[in-house]
Amino acid sequence: MTKLGVLSSRNAAIAGPYLSGKTTLLESLQHVTNAITRKGSTKDGTSLGDNSPEARSRQMSVEINVASTDYEDIHFTFLDCPGSVEFAQETYNALMGVGAAIVVCEPDPDRILTLAPLFKFLDDWEIPHMVFINKMDRVCTDEDRCLTSFSQLLDALKSVSSRPIVPHQYPIASGDNIIGYIDLVSEQAYHYHADAPADPVPLPESLKAAETQARTEMLETLADFDDHLLEELLEEIEPSQEEIVKDLKMELGADLIVPVFIGVAEKGYGVRPLLDALKREAPSPDITSQRRGLDPESDVPVAQVLKTFYTPQGGKQSLVRVWQGELSEGLVLNGVRPGGIYRLFGAQQKSTTKAGLGEIVALARMDGVHTGDTLSVSRDVVQLPQAGRLQPVYAMAIAPQHRKDEVKLTPALNKLLEEDPSLHWEQHGDTHEIILWGQGEIHLQVSLERLQRKYNLPMATHLPRVAYKETIRKPVAKIHGRYKHQSGGHGQFGDVYLDIRPLQRGEGFSFDETIVGGVVPKQYIPGVETGVREYLGRGPLGFPVVDVGVTLTNGSYHGVDSSEQAFKQAARLAMTSGMSQGKPILLEPIAMVTVSAPVEFTSKVLQLLTGRRGQILGYEPLESWKGWDKISAYLPQAEMHGFIIELRSLTLGVGFFDWHYDRLHEVPDKIADRILATTAD
Repeated sequence: MTKLGVLSSRNAAIAGPYLSGKTTLLESLQHVTNAITRKGSTKDGTSLGDNSPEARSRQMSVEINVASTDYEDIHFTFLDCPGSVEFAQETYNALMGVGAAIVVCEPDPDRILTLAPLFKFLDDWEIPHMVFINKMDRVCTDEDRCLTSFSQLLDALKSVSSRPIVPHQYPIASGDNIIGYIDLVSEQAYHYHADAPADPVPLPESLKAAETQARTEMLETLADFDDHLLEELLEEIEPSQEEIVKDLKMELGADLIVPVFIGVAEKGYGVRPLLDALKREAPSPDITSQRRGLDPESDVPVAQVLKTFYTPQGGKQSLVRVWQGELSEGLVLNGVRPGGIYRLFGAQQKSTTKAGLGEIVALARMDGVHTGDTLSVSRDVVQLPQAGRLQPVYAMAIAPQHRKDEVKLTPALNKLLEEDPSLHWEQHGDTHEIILWGQGEIHLQVSLERLQRKYNLPMATHLPRVAYKETIRKPVAKIHGRYKHQSGGHGQFGDVYLDIRPLQRGEGFSFDETIVGGVVPKQYIPGVETGVREYLGRGPLGFPVVDVGVTLTNGSYHGVDSSEQAFKQAARLAMTSGMSQGKPILLEPIAMVTVSAPVEFTSKVLQLLTGRRGQILGYEPLESWKGWDKISAYLPQAEMHGFIIELRSLTLGVGFFDWHYDRLHEVPDKIADRILATTAD
């Protein structure tokens, strides 16, 4: 075999919905290229990918898995991406660094909709991608059903893709199983063999008409982007295989088409043809570098961080893709000298002295470098685009189980966020809780397990408290507060009259004074305001007070015993008396939410929002999303916990929402009574 140093490098992401078989496909790709001698199993916990305890306990990918292999004269690096929507940030970050993506899906037309967000991301960034329809043995139980199902799958794919869907193969079924495929480029039929190359066979007579029609449609689609091919078709000239492959390569590389392949990854069916197509038709690293505005001929090294890892043995590692030039030992990138260069193979890593154009490797101890950063020896390079950070939509309040661990929590959380940028944490200013935000319940569970495993920080969790506030409905005047204390020597004396009034929602707090004649000396007035402000931390209902105005109107003082402290206490007494007379009411935070979902789920989303006390503002088509609606509403934050779980359940996992705090609003009386009863308990 050719030595690695002279191999051309390619890379590809394996992406798709949960349970579509991505990790199984990675195993088969490694097996057919002799990188492994025996395929592992996700069920048995022996797969090359999903090697973390969090992934194996759930039998699902929770982060990017990396594996490289050599195939003929190409060195391939594959990034196996999580399928769960809760870990989509991992997938999007990985996709920004690859030359092509293999989108894996199951042969169920009703679930093809789950590919819509992934296709949208790929097309927005013009990332070349092909589809591998896995588990075809589930639908190819006889020839008629196989062909019907395949046609329905293609129609479903067309409904979620903004690029033309181009089948590269046609299935052959016999008895109760899929037995092979027809290559629509060469019109050669093949029979599958488990974990072995397929054999060429004569094209079945019963499929000739269907194959001819499928091939004609493929050529007509390619001709939309090639005038010469269009002329040949109009003149009924049969194009050469070389010309068809050239068109496929050009149009795939420009993200103009989406080729479709079929197979059964678990048995190795269709894996070699897929690998051959990647080698033959996927864009080379120089093409993808040019697509990102870089010069593949330049010697100036440029790389981008796709993922950050913290490992118990090696510390911080940055997974990078080389976009330009070559990385070698001793280089200083962004002011940091890497502690080593490593090629990754599942949980294993192998040291290397250099990495060339198109390779994906890990750099050790890149302190200060974050996921998405562009790395170079020069500052005068193109800053590579980054995947947008997903907004957190699910929260949990956390606290160390052992108080002695509190000092370790902040640095551990910051490392956790470096590994996973879709997490966010905050110390809530009103409830004083530490809130961990993420993309869903499983996402946060995995994050908390990592905290315990990597940093020995077991956490206690509970639902975050809602930051309720309170105010008053009516003004109250001439509220008297007197503080008098005598304990020998100088005493304490303060005497005030306050007017308290409600303000417009969102005005906050104001303090005024209308003192005449010096009945309260000016030096004591700041103490009155301090006392009022301190009281606002907890009103008669037990929550912080907002949107009130207080005016100091009158009072009296003692020439010896009065002090600023005494007037502060007098003001607190006046506020305690006056606020309870002002008909206090409970306020809750309201969020402005924008929910996006396919139109067939719009009515269910509307019901979901109204069932959670949402106020619908309207809905309209979601811009640049074919067949999707955008619903706007006000939603109480008390109703937002678990909202994303129900939304995904209603929409096959594809619905999503954005939100921001909008305002405080009065809590309905029945709900307020329940909240106050709970608080009193």
